[in-house]
Amino acid sequence: MIVCCGEALIDMLPRISKDGAAVYQPFNGGSIFNTAIALGRLGIITGFFSGISTDFFGDSLIAGLKASNVDLKYAKIWDKPSTLAFVKLDNGQARYSFYDDNSAGRMLTKKDLPKLSADVNALHFGSISLIPEPGATTLEDLVEREEKTRVICLDPNIRPNVIKDRSQYLERIGRLISMCDKIG
Repeated sequence: MIVCCGEALIDMLPRISKDGAAVYQPFNGGSIFNTAIALGRLGIITGFFSGISTDFFGDSLIAGLKASNVDLKYAKIWDKPSTLAFVKLDNGQARYSFYDDNSAGRMLTKKDLPKLSADVNALHFGSISLIPEPGATTLEDLVEREEKTRVICLDPNIRPNVIKDRSQYLERIGRLISMCDKIG
């Protein structure tokens, strides 16, 4: 089993309503969520670890993971809000505005780390979940705990506009790289 560890969020994409008004439409997303979905659809035994909200956005994320055969036994499903990522397109380039304060994924702490079963061969980490605290440190703790017994994959998918403390982030990425088997 590969367990994908990181963000599950709602991408709010710009659309035009039938009456011509600018609106946002929600879509399940997040780099790590999307990786879990792809692996599950390919028939690879896949699990997901992050916090997922009990709000209706969380319901949508859970439904998407289940529909793609992703195991949720490692997910923490709790009463924290879902992360929202509003997207603006400028000349075909996406700009993001994240609403992540006190969110289900961000607020994970070391006590929330799952005990992994023997069938977990690899862990995949990445993207914005490696930035905000306390969740970023929690994921790093999981890598440190599991690096000797599992394949560790990292896809940083760096979002510079979300990083508030560049030197702290670069130090974390450096530590994670030193513990990884595969960087994508």
